[in-house]
Amino acid sequence: MPTIPVLTMQGKSAGELSLNEEVFGIKPNVAAMHLVVRSILAAKRQGTQSALTRGMVRGGGRKIYRQKGTGRARHHSNRAPQFRHGGVVFAPQPRDYVVKVPRKVRRLAMRSALSAKLAAGNLIVVDSLSLKEAKTRVMAKVLSDLGVNKSVLLIMDQRDEMVQRAGRNLPAFSGTSANNINVYDILRADKLLLTKDAVMAIQEVYAS
Repeated sequence: MPTIPVLTMQGKSAGELSLNEEVFGIKPNVAAMHLVVRSILAAKRQGTQSALTRGMVRGGGRKIYRQKGTGRARHHSNRAPQFRHGGVVFAPQPRDYVVKVPRKVRRLAMRSALSAKLAAGNLIVVDSLSLKEAKTRVMAKVLSDLGVNKSVLLIMDQRDEMVQRAGRNLPAFSGTSANNINVYDILRADKLLLTKDAVMAIQEVYAS
């Protein structure tokens, strides 16, 4: 069973925490993580792009000149793609980019992402995290004391408005709650910072 040191907000030791091996100790499945990330990014696309094909463009019902005797190429409609105001070849149409992922694969990808962060030494656990004032400098000092100098994703058991307001002006900071995490955000961040309660909440959901 993997263990991880628990720190205070000041970066001091606060003991150790045993982690669930099924959530934080598996061999990461790269294919599952890749599929879920594709699904998340695809869901962000609006799919509203649209252009007119030659059959959709207004006009062009009459043959523009006779078939023979002019010395020019044969054409029927001036709404063909080679003409000005003509339709578009293989015009993009509104479509749904959703990539469906089975529930078991989504859970496997989440466990893989968490396990990969722990194996790489990029997972930090704090016993608790609360601020008396929503000041950016206060949040920046907390991250500095914890040794976070790169992009970080903070996961708490519940959304803390004070913490979110204190960190939103830090360009490398993002925060969420344990029930809103996703694989893409976890993999994108260099460091993963979790409160002890968030670890328990995640293990309760993803331990089989």
